[in-house]
Amino acid sequence: MPVSHPDIPALLEAVRLFLRDAEGALEGRLAFHARVAGNVVGIIARELAHQPDRAEAEALAPWGGAKALCEGLRSGRISPGDPALLAALRTAAMARLAVDNPRYPTLARLAEGTGAPPAAGG
Repeated sequence: MPVSHPDIPALLEAVRLFLRDAEGALEGRLAFHARVAGNVVGIIARELAHQPDRAEAEALAPWGGAKALCEGLRSGRISPGDPALLAALRTAAMARLAVDNPRYPTLARLAEGTGAPPAAGG
């Protein structure tokens, strides 16, 4: 079904590009605020794309959610070395990093699942 209007990510990108262009025509405080607004629009777009709260809730659901997980870890009922738990925590952290710090140097390596530095010369 054809879309008759731009979707939310496209609208956010249009606003971000406008703010970037406007920033170049502004000076001082207004230029700074245009840059901040552009960054906020980028965060909103990434939040919509990656939905880190939802990713965390889904990843930690087998342990009853974040609060129950913390209680289980404190009581010793849940092992912090459980491979399934570590994978779930990684999933939740990756979703949050993709929003908060998408240029985090090791994000791509972590997304590939290696966690290892790139090979020499590559």
